[in-house]
Amino acid sequence: MNAATFRNLALSFPESAEAPHWNKTSFRVHKKIFATLSPDGKSATLKLSPVDQSVFEEYDNTTIYPVPNKWGKQGWTVVELTSIEDEMLRDILTCAYREVAPKKLVDLMDNSLK
Repeated sequence: MNAATFRNLALSFPESAEAPHWNKTSFRVHKKIFATLSPDGKSATLKLSPVDQSVFEEYDNTTIYPVPNKWGKQGWTVVELTSIEDEMLRDILTCAYREVAPKKLVDLMDNSLK
């Protein structure tokens, strides 16, 4: 996975937008961040529920792991883009988007999958 593919995938969600966030690029829905991309494009940080975080971390804790501070305890999770499979990243991004998106957008996304 490279930074351009990550960016395109993050922006594919309903009403998602890209904006600067300190030295990173953030991806937001209704001003709430669901993911950030590191300046070097090698890793991303995503907002997951604690349950989702533990499930994905169990898959591969060298590629997917909590941010090592209080943010990690709130579900913020690092993903190493250079070693993650595309399908797994798509699943993680979907969970992160659903974690912060308004219910109407989550419902819209769910209805489009039916």
